[in-house]
Amino acid sequence: MLLENICVILVEPQGPRNIGAVCRAMLNFGLADLRLVNPQTDHTVHEARQMAVNATSVLERARLFTSIEAALSDCTLSYGTTRRFGKYREDLIHPDEAARQLLPHAVNGRVAMVFGREDKGLHTAELDLCQRFVTIPTDEQLPSMNLAQAVLICLYEISKARGDLSGLSHGRKQLASGKSMEGMFRHMKQTLADVGFLNPQNPDHILRAFRRIFGRAGLSEREVRILQGLWSQMDELHVRASETDSGECNG
Repeated sequence: MLLENICVILVEPQGPRNIGAVCRAMLNFGLADLRLVNPQTDHTVHEARQMAVNATSVLERARLFTSIEAALSDCTLSYGTTRRFGKYREDLIHPDEAARQLLPHAVNGRVAMVFGREDKGLHTAELDLCQRFVTIPTDEQLPSMNLAQAVLICLYEISKARGDLSGLSHGRKQLASGKSMEGMFRHMKQTLADVGFLNPQNPDHILRAFRRIFGRAGLSEREVRILQGLWSQMDELHVRASETDSGECNG
């Protein structure tokens, strides 16, 4: 009950295409609870479905509310998004920090990400109903963002933070453990010493270079196993060569 406990609330959204794009962004990152407060358009029209693409299920299950209070009634924590700063809009945090904060709360309670109108955002009175304020650091030349893009950024940060907390890779290479790396380095040192590659007087000189090379590469557990196999094969070939040389001498 983590992603199921995170809802997206759009206050008086004006464009059906934006609503559809929000649905697609939500399903991209595993969310399905969309709440619309007094939408200024029919969210089920063709334009919304076009933008939702394969996320029409989110669009069709969207719940309608007449007030933001009603939409937040079952939420224990809510994050209001804003671009405007002022006396009552202080202590703003960025989406990445918001994501790290809200995930622990979503384990046992419902958390809301609240987004305002495309042209005016959230009113101060509406932000008063939220416990935390989130802003996306944009350039002053064009500080306001498209609604669906703002939602996408916030949900991306939630998904990324969730992956970091749970160990999900999302296509990124999972690095090998220190224990695996050190075991591989010990094996490599012995193998390279046996075949005469290392200077017996100062073997660590070359080994440090290898450490830097493999450190920059960022080896995975699978890659460490491949290298271990290489050292083992070299060990076997070295033993065979030693046996052959010994046999020739005895002959």
